[in-house]
Formats: sequence, structure tokens, C-alpha cells
Amino acid sequence: MSNKNLENMIVKMVKEAKAASSSMALVKTSVKNAVLRKMAKVLVANKDYLIRENKKDLKAGVAQGLSNALIDRLTLNGKRIKGMAQCLLDTVAIKDPIGEVMKTIKRPNGLLIKKVRTPIGVVGIIYESRPNVTSDCVGLGLKSGNAVILKGGKEAFYSNKAIYSILRKALRGSKIPVGAIQFVSSTDRAAVNILLQQDEYVDLIVPRGGEGLIRFVVDNTRIPVVKHYKGICHTYVAKDADLNMAHAICFNAKVQRPGVCNAMETMLVHKVCAARFLPRMIGALQEAGVEVRGCPETRSIVKRGVKAATLKDWGEEYLDKILSVKVVNNLDEAIDHINTFGSRHSDAIITRNKHEADRFFKSVDSACLYVNASTRFTDGFEFGFGAEVGISTDKLHARGPMALEGLTTYKYEIHGEGQIRQ
Repeated sequence: MSNKNLENMIVKMVKEAKAASSSMALVKTSVKNAVLRKMAKVLVANKDYLIRENKKDLKAGVAQGLSNALIDRLTLNGKRIKGMAQCLLDTVAIKDPIGEVMKTIKRPNGLLIKKVRTPIGVVGIIYESRPNVTSDCVGLGLKSGNAVILKGGKEAFYSNKAIYSILRKALRGSKIPVGAIQFVSSTDRAAVNILLQQDEYVDLIVPRGGEGLIRFVVDNTRIPVVKHYKGICHTYVAKDADLNMAHAICFNAKVQRPGVCNAMETMLVHKVCAARFLPRMIGALQEAGVEVRGCPETRSIVKRGVKAATLKDWGEEYLDKILSVKVVNNLDEAIDHINTFGSRHSDAIITRNKHEADRFFKSVDSACLYVNASTRFTDGFEFGFGAEVGISTDKLHARGPMALEGLTTYKYEIHGEGQIRQ
């Protein structure tokens, strides 16, 4: 397809989405929920077709030399398709945010001012690898009253297109306009550039993928962007930690699924407990296939199998079975390290000292902070939000797991009885 034809296709798409968004706020919750239930049903009913299309992407991915972690993200099977359907049903169960009166103000002059939650409008979602993002974002977009435009990565093209085609058919016969969900059916990189220029029609862009994609989006659009660049997540094992608890949490945070943004990338350990904690902890991590890169103190405690950490390692998002380990002198040093090298995503402290936990919460500048729990819980579903459109480390509009409420804004509705300003 020529660039001109591609541009015409995308401009037509965003105009249709804009038109559809005007009526989405009028769609009743019962209608949205009925459509989402239908979508969940047709996903499961068409699982053989989805798996067959997914195999095309997997075959191409293996030929291109994609890592095992990326192949895992890309894979669809019966269990994952049921999970996609369940995410839609979970979205049904969540209260519809649209129309919620967030605040009511009665002025002395009799004016009644209501702050009311409303859809953002048209949301463009640019994502890589995970086909389930297609159904998750369709569900969240529709329930929050928005129109969505989906641009998936070429590595999941057949899977995304198949999921989208099934979900779009589910709109037939409903009061939701079909233009409310759009899919850019091109693998041409130019399609992303064209979509990013549609600030007249698109109200928000959400990029989901690696840092390179996200920075490209931010650098090439005037449309507001909600994003996180990296997931450099820390766990600090404090001097008053329950070391058995710390062992279980750190192992889970690194090993359970190392290729995701909420996995632990750096483990900080107080010097008082380092000699008791590190040998067993590092031994378990190494047995699980984790490469450990440690500071000089770490390597003096565990003398075998620990590589020397470099300055670069402290700011590295490995997304793999690699972990940086540093021994610190106190809580202040741990906080300073996290605020210096972290990505403001998710960080944890393991301690039985409430005072230290409170200081950690107040001093670490991250979207999600934990005491005595794994950073792996930073997830819309785990927070009870249902599916998520992404995780934001921004400080304005949305922060942390971004679900239904993150896809809304608000307006003021002012009710009067003839008042005029004097």
C-alpha cells in the first residue's frame, strides 16, 4: 500500500472513531455489558481459529529469532483465550464510571455545580507482542465510553487481526457504533507515524511495549501520551526483615515471570542481614537459572558465580533471568539508590519495622510501593481494576495500572435558576 493510500485509510478510520465517540457516552451500561458478554463468548467459541492464526505469528517469530520471553508473550492457547474472555467478563462486573458524580458544590448564589466523570473520546493504543492487549483494550474502551484505535506490532499481526475481526462482528445488532473499535491492518511502520499526526481526531495515545517504541511515540506526536519507559523495580531487604518472607518475595519477584515490567531487576540488602540472607537467596536464584551481578560486598559474601555489577547494571531493565544485587548501609542509601536508578514503576521494602515502611512510602517516588509483598502485583487485574490498558509512571491524569477510570476525564455541569454574574 502506498503512503498516500495508507494515510487515506487511517484518516478515514480516525474520523469514523471520532464520530462514534460522540455517541458512546449515550450508550447505557446494560448495552455495553451485553456486548462485552457476547465478545467473551465468541472468543472462546472461535479459539481454534485464533490458535491457527496465532501459529502464523509464532512461526514467523521463531524464524526471526525472537527471544523465548517474546515468544511466550506472543503465544495463544486455550487457557490464555479463556483468560481473555474472563477479562472481558471482569470488566462487565466493574462499575461503569461514566456519569459518576465525583463532587457536588452548592454555591451561595444557588448554583449547583457537579463534577461528572466522562469519556476521554478517541484513544489510540500502539502495542507490541501480546495479542490479549487487543481484547483487553477493546473491552476497556467500550466500557469507559471511548472509541479505540488499535495498532499492534507486526510480530502479532495475524493474531491481533483475528481477535479484532471476531470482536467487531459482536457489535452487530447492538447500539454501539461499529466505528467505536478500529484496527490498523498494516504492518508498515509509516502507519504509526500517520496515526501520531491525527491530533485533530485522537485525544490520547497509550503506547505499550519496549522503551524504544514508547520514546518514538513521545517524540513524534502532539497528542497527549500516557506511558512508562522502563520497569526497573527494586526490592529492599531491610535489617528488620523476616528473611524467610524476604526469600519467598524476592524469588517470586524475579523468577515467576522475569520478562515483564513489574519483575524485580535490582535487589538491595541491608548490610546487617546480608551475610545471613544472600548465600541462600543467591543460591536459589542461581539454581533457577538467574545470572546474578553483584556489588563488591555481595561478591565478598557469595564468592562463586556472581559477576561484578557495573554502573550500567543499576539502571538496566533486563526483562530476563538477570538480577543486580547491592548491599547498602541503611534505609536512606536504599531510598537514594531507588530514586536515582529506578523508573518510578514499582518498588518494595521487606521489613517488620512500621516506621521504616512509612518512611519508604513517603520518600520513594514511584507509582506503586509495597511493604512485604512482591512487585509482581502491579497489574490492573491484581488491583481489582479488571484488565488494564497499560501502566503509567506519569504524574498527571493517570498513574500506576490504568484501567477504566484512567480512560476517563471529567466535566463540570452547572445547574442554575436564572443566575447572572454581577
